[in-house]
Amino acid sequence: MSWTVPLTEVELSEADIAAFLRCLEEGWLTMGPRTQAFEQALADLCGLPYAVAVSSGTAALHLALRGAGLTSGDEVLVPALTFVGAAAAVRHCGATPVLVESCGPEDLNMDPEDAARRAGPRTRAVLATHWMGYSCDLEALDRLCRERGLQMIEDCAQSITARTADGRMTGTVGVAGCFSFFSKKQLCVGEGGMIVTADEELAARARLLRSHALTSQTWDRHLGHADSYDVVDVGFNLRIDEPRAALGLSRIERLHEDIEVRRALVRRYRELLGGVPGVSIPWSEEAVERSSHFGFTILLESRQERDRLVSELVERGIQTTHYPAITTLSDYSEHPSCPRAEDLAARQLVLPLASSFELETIELVARSIVELVATPV
Repeated sequence: MSWTVPLTEVELSEADIAAFLRCLEEGWLTMGPRTQAFEQALADLCGLPYAVAVSSGTAALHLALRGAGLTSGDEVLVPALTFVGAAAAVRHCGATPVLVESCGPEDLNMDPEDAARRAGPRTRAVLATHWMGYSCDLEALDRLCRERGLQMIEDCAQSITARTADGRMTGTVGVAGCFSFFSKKQLCVGEGGMIVTADEELAARARLLRSHALTSQTWDRHLGHADSYDVVDVGFNLRIDEPRAALGLSRIERLHEDIEVRRALVRRYRELLGGVPGVSIPWSEEAVERSSHFGFTILLESRQERDRLVSELVERGIQTTHYPAITTLSDYSEHPSCPRAEDLAARQLVLPLASSFELETIELVARSIVELVATPV
């Protein structure tokens, strides 16, 4: 379909394309010097000593959990309102995700009080997810982890550069932060992910497991630093490749600028939709200044109203999306219900947002929302 306003769009600069093409021209496509440079760039961005590039955000979560020692029989607290990759990463370790309620319509992130209620004797970790680019209550979750002896892994797939209320960058509070570079993300390369951490042992474990647990890599052997390898564990093929690392290196240079554009567009959405009957907007104005704005979310009064708007926006060529609560997915139907998260998911609507959009695009979408919610069913 040809959208008048797509959900998002990827705009590649001439520098991005040149960086990608140089990699192709030089002929080294698997992990190599650009991957190492991309890792260093993200480590520097976060102010942490170690970064490990992998094939996706889910792979980053998986290897961070493995690196933190999660195994069969363990339980991990995971928000019920997030992308299913978070729960899948826990299951990849043989552990069990325990799904946790959202705070409420003002904050769609994990509720620390419900997390404390659902933590049990087998709970070993918390996946602290920063939904839509807004930091969750890391202070409360960190306190829970310290009190219960749990490890906190931060799911920063949507929150690169976002900050907590006390100014800390998401991804730097837990034992590891995990990022995604999927095409809808603020720093996108198509597919890819990264683990950042201050834990040298966790980083080394993730680095080993991402490439079949080989003791040397192809680039090492190409440089003559090794002539063979040993295999010391059951590893995975979760490597990023050099062209994507090259693209990430190019795009990271304007990351802050792109997020400032997103923030300005979100402010305009809030100006136009704030106070509209039947529409509520999660998070506060103060939180907007700390977020990195993966997406802009509104809540409608009911699932029926949300679905009506989706259908009528499609007729106008405006693409939207919404995320189901994990507890409503077929493969998670046996998990205890999270009614609050399920209600929020049923009423959620994510509107178009991209750093390449103009204010006029946001105004067109917002005007359509205002017109449609005012139209009797």
